[in-house]
Amino acid sequence: MSKSRYVTGLRAVEQLLAGDTADVRRIYAEYRTANPRVEALIARANSSGIDIQAANRARLQQISGESRHQGIVAEIRRSTKLDEAGLRSLVEERLQDNAANLTLLMLDGVQDPHNLGACMRTADAAGVTAIIVPRHGAADLGPTVSKVAAGAAEQLPFATVGNLGRVLGWLAEYGVAAVGTSDKGDRSLYDVDLRRPLVLVMGREETGLSKGIAGRCAELVRLPMHGTVSSLNVSVATGVCLYEILRQRRVESP
Repeated sequence: MSKSRYVTGLRAVEQLLAGDTADVRRIYAEYRTANPRVEALIARANSSGIDIQAANRARLQQISGESRHQGIVAEIRRSTKLDEAGLRSLVEERLQDNAANLTLLMLDGVQDPHNLGACMRTADAAGVTAIIVPRHGAADLGPTVSKVAAGAAEQLPFATVGNLGRVLGWLAEYGVAAVGTSDKGDRSLYDVDLRRPLVLVMGREETGLSKGIAGRCAELVRLPMHGTVSSLNVSVATGVCLYEILRQRRVESP
């Protein structure tokens, strides 16, 4: 049996119960709640035959490790995590099905779970195939990520790998171009053709892409900056890039 994971927050649990509930083990909900959204989720869980356990706020925090749980925690069986072999299989499958729309998001050491969750939420909305992160030195899936991701963390394939550079190497062999973001990029994001199988590579908060990973990218692009700030938050920059990819792919090729 797979290890339990916990999903917290009203929006995330709503999204979870709106889909396939087969992997929801149980719901922990604050008893004597006055929140109609919590009451609605309890009713929905009841109608799906999901076990519901009442708990006070302290117990909910203990279960989830998250103080801002909004009065509800879901325990789930499903894990969207992949190892490197699973990622390779997924990429091979998607390249056979619809190579042009393959989009991977690689996060080079993003450490804040709020940033990871925000990146996952946008990635899911933009149709990203999978997210790739290093196994060590980066944020991992957890209650905070699930809450911020608002349901995306339970749906989007999430690969943790030992060596990002090695993954970029075999992706290049498959014809997947690596496009990294850097303020040292030679070209603007809006001047690069993104209508191809690609992996978007985003750097760590404050320091950006590591030198080794930047060197593995086929192209380094920059975002136009016209104000006084020197950079954008990584989750905001990720959203800008992913939606430019989506925009270009919606435009007919010349």
